[in-house]
Amino acid sequence: MITISNNILDVTIAAKGAELQSIYNKQTGLDYMWNAGIEWPKKSPVLFPIVGGLKNNSYNYNGKQYQLSRHGFSRDMVFEVENQTENSATFFIQSSEETLAIYPFIFKFSIVYKVLSNQLTVTYIVENKGEETLYFSVGAHPAFKVPLISGESYTDYYLQFNELETIGIYPLSSEGLIELEPLPMLDNTNQLPLTKQLFYKDALVFKKLQSTSISILNNKNNNGLKLSYQGFPYMGIWAAKNADFVCIEPWCGVADNVATSGNLEEKEGMNELVTNATFSRTWMVETF
Repeated sequence: MITISNNILDVTIAAKGAELQSIYNKQTGLDYMWNAGIEWPKKSPVLFPIVGGLKNNSYNYNGKQYQLSRHGFSRDMVFEVENQTENSATFFIQSSEETLAIYPFIFKFSIVYKVLSNQLTVTYIVENKGEETLYFSVGAHPAFKVPLISGESYTDYYLQFNELETIGIYPLSSEGLIELEPLPMLDNTNQLPLTKQLFYKDALVFKKLQSTSISILNNKNNNGLKLSYQGFPYMGIWAAKNADFVCIEPWCGVADNVATSGNLEEKEGMNELVTNATFSRTWMVETF
């Protein structure tokens, strides 16, 4: 485990998956991350080089079919630590014989964690080290504890968007593929009350929200958090069935839709990176 800290936050990250384990605020005395209980044994997997699932867990590229499991392989790899200071740490993986067998691109993928005051920033950096265009998606999957304080209820909490939203969600098929037409969800509102039933049919998948931040707030006290993001065109909100957490997931990518061709270059949400180019996106959590 790697820990970075300042006078307010202690943040712990595991080498496996460079997965965020804990955001502990010394002033509030609260850890904001889910405890990886039996309902879902993870805390904050990083999604790369795809987000969500592929139809039949496969895709086609340059006339060849490849197998790639849901959310890609980075969450299961052990990252190396490239740099570490008291308040920041940079982790990375890069292509290898094992990755090339299932994802034929030469890359370096880095994740930079940094604490400043009561905020944690997380930056994803993708570098194309090969000679052909790199196709990829990347996304976050952090699970935040709800309720934050013992004795409170899940339904005391709600999500607050920083803009009024009138937008639907794209439901998931039984195979985990995105349906083509959205269902109504938010109607000129910036609040979404949290209930366990909200996630009984899997994640809420949004495309092109107006908002650039989503806060977890409650009706009992002033504790909560705000997750800010820029340049992430997709958003997933999810919890395992009856679990005491909610995931706020900014994505640069999305699962295959039900009409997918299976060709990687045609897949919705793929980012294209030319030789020697770099892609970077950052999301931030402010705790209070």
